[in-house]
Amino acid sequence: MAGNIPDLEATARAGTGKGAARSARREGMVPGVVYGGGADPVAINLDFNKLLTRLRKGRFLATLFNLKVEGQEDVRVICRGVQRDVVKDLPIHVDFMRLRQTSKVNLFVGVNFINAENAPYAPAGGMLTINRAEIELRVTANNIPESIDIDLSEANIGDVITSDSVTWPEGSKPVIDREFTIAAISAPKTVSADDEEEGEAEAPEAAAEGGEE
Repeated sequence: MAGNIPDLEATARAGTGKGAARSARREGMVPGVVYGGGADPVAINLDFNKLLTRLRKGRFLATLFNLKVEGQEDVRVICRGVQRDVVKDLPIHVDFMRLRQTSKVNLFVGVNFINAENAPYAPAGGMLTINRAEIELRVTANNIPESIDIDLSEANIGDVITSDSVTWPEGSKPVIDREFTIAAISAPKTVSADDEEEGEAEAPEAAAEGGEE
């Protein structure tokens, strides 16, 4: 299970309704609510600046968070909606859903290429071109992989690594249900004869320009 689930800190909000929400915003907070998971909804406030920073990083709605509210047990949540100001496009309310351990959720997981230094393509000057550094997986909340490990120990120049050639973490599968390219091994770039001729043709001109000065 992943050990890098980010913490999301919040405070409990005593009041509910528009009045309490406006009061929270005046204090630099963004009101929100946590629901689902067989428990009663809980009203919370989040620090506006910290929330905005996370939103700007992207994929906020596809990230599993460990929600920490003082005086309450930590709970895993996923965002199910961000309401924004129609003029300023800034967050004014956030909805989170609790996840049970058996809940299924879509998350982006990073790809980790291992044994690249021992790969057959390395001494030959081959280059690894990564098409997808992250892949969206359908996972179980209590069994989230830290990474998708792809072994390059037998990779050669010309190989294409596709989704069908990868062993996915236990209990996980890609959201995309068709075969797709993750990476490819290309040959080293060489200087062609045309490139050399162009370089030779440019040399006298450069010398002539230098003489005019």
